Amino acid sequence: MDTVPAALDTTGQNTDAEEVTAFGSLDALQRALDVPPHRRARHLGEALVERGLVGPAALARVLEAQKHIQPHRLLGQLLVEAGVLSQAQLQAALAAWMGVPLVDLRGVVPEPAALRRVPPALAEREGVLPLMLHGDALVVAVPDPWDQALLEQLRFACQQRVEPVMAVPGTLAAAVAQAYARQARIAPTPGTAGADAAHADTHDVNELVRALGGDVESAEPVDGVAINESDNTLVRLVNALIADAVRLRASDIHIETSQNKPVIVRLRIDGELQRYLELPLRLRFALVARLKIMADLDIAEHRKPQDGKIAFARFGGAKIELRMVTVPTQHGLEDVVLRLLSGLRPMPIESIGLSPANLAGMRSVMAKPYGLVLICGPTGCGKTTTLHSVMRELNTDKRKIWTAEDPVEITQEGLRQVQVNSRIGWTFAQAMRTFLRADPDVIMIGEMRDAETARIAVEASLTGHLVMSTLHTNSAPESITRLLEIGLDPFMFSDSLLAILAQRLVRRLCVHCRVPQPASEAQLMSLAHLWVESSGGRGDSAETLVQRWRQRHTDASGRVITWRKQGCPQCDNTGYQGRLGLHELMLVDEPQHELIRHRANAGDLQVAALAAGMVTLRQDGIDKLLAGLTDLPEVMAATNQ
Repeated sequence: MDTVPAALDTTGQNTDAEEVTAFGSLDALQRALDVPPHRRARHLGEALVERGLVGPAALARVLEAQKHIQPHRLLGQLLVEAGVLSQAQLQAALAAWMGVPLVDLRGVVPEPAALRRVPPALAEREGVLPLMLHGDALVVAVPDPWDQALLEQLRFACQQRVEPVMAVPGTLAAAVAQAYARQARIAPTPGTAGADAAHADTHDVNELVRALGGDVESAEPVDGVAINESDNTLVRLVNALIADAVRLRASDIHIETSQNKPVIVRLRIDGELQRYLELPLRLRFALVARLKIMADLDIAEHRKPQDGKIAFARFGGAKIELRMVTVPTQHGLEDVVLRLLSGLRPMPIESIGLSPANLAGMRSVMAKPYGLVLICGPTGCGKTTTLHSVMRELNTDKRKIWTAEDPVEITQEGLRQVQVNSRIGWTFAQAMRTFLRADPDVIMIGEMRDAETARIAVEASLTGHLVMSTLHTNSAPESITRLLEIGLDPFMFSDSLLAILAQRLVRRLCVHCRVPQPASEAQLMSLAHLWVESSGGRGDSAETLVQRWRQRHTDASGRVITWRKQGCPQCDNTGYQGRLGLHELMLVDEPQHELIRHRANAGDLQVAALAAGMVTLRQDGIDKLLAGLTDLPEVMAATNQ
């Protein structure tokens, strides 16, 4: 680091420097803000001399050093390093020179209306304190009045002009905590904690819709005033909508526009779409434009699809990201789908719903030093969650783990996570090549999308690396035939493959309202026949299965109990709360290696896997049904192939 030359003579500093006034009340601050700007010095050095903080001789010597020795260093920084000024003196002098008031927050009580403009989460994270409303501006104490990114974030959050003032060093953090604690005691705000803090004075989406006015089916402006994307009420509505989706545990928000009908908003909760809200027809353009602004997309482009990300924290909400895609529809309209990301955390592998046998099988392949492990299933079946649960267990100081993902949905400390970007040529295949030069122990590939990525993954797994990835296939045996069809060498592939885990998600019965229901003999036999049919008639007979279930699942009265849904306030009267996985784990042994080398079809591979002890998706679902975790309609819907 460059330093001020030791020979620099800083004598000439005036010890009787003029003190910079720090305002200690809102009234005094108000008067200062109302005073027209005064003439200010042309340069910082001149301002420092006028205030008596630096003598002319000392300033001249520092300027000379800056000119000839350190031209890239700022004058204020040189003065602080030379001991001429303290950092606090410099900040105060800068504030006075630029006309930014200095406020001593120890005696200031912010206006409640101002506090409501900035959510507590944003204020505490950024260390800012809204003080008062001054005309059309919100006066905010900030640590750095010249931080334009922070000022822009505040403007977005409160949707009005922000006038920054500077806090006396050391007073801001305590003042922020005290002000919001006082506000919570005086006027507790239901629903603003955690994810609901998207806007401190916004509690009811329906109230905001009513505030926008007009018939939901009217496309005409109300009172001749059209709604635009920067309208304060619309901004608050969008924030409240996203905050509600977080609170309701939604995975996706669907915004559907029509030419002659209201805008429909639906949320996907526990895998099922539910109608959430109808918005006035006249909002259809402004609503989409507002979301595009939040995702930094082109608001003038309506003919082509666009995709981007929204960092909700930038707009005063919870620390969560949303992946956004716009889809052009008829009549020049656009639909929007938002997927909620970053609120996810890796789950322990014991918590993802693996049966004891499947859990033991997965841990046995995870202990291998090299090889290929695949997780397959349709979109939205939880493959990424399972993959990160496995990574969570493998993630130790002794292993170097590289991941290539699109997008990075779950973050883990210790993993070296890479976001691929095909637009610039940074593909999964390119990431794999780079990883192999970066001394990995474990490599995770978000998805095998092409033959090149699959081939590099197989080669990596044969050269001393444990490789894990996902595939969009229906079952474990089908994954093998799919990869052989796209051109993998069957001999190399058979040597590398350790296991394939197929999975589906089903809704979990709400434990607060599920109702026990004794199973009749006919019902048990029906379940047993479904089990036998799933295995192609191989294995135990239906009668043997029923006898085994009676031994494992009977209650005190000797009956096998199943459960059915009912509905209560805890689950919004759906009968379900949360989801769990159904799994089919195919551990590849020597007979299956031989079948792969001979390009056997999926049916032959299925027979070999069942003979080796694989439990199918439907069989795993029936086990979980008998354990009271889900019900038959959910199992049948998830395993109908």
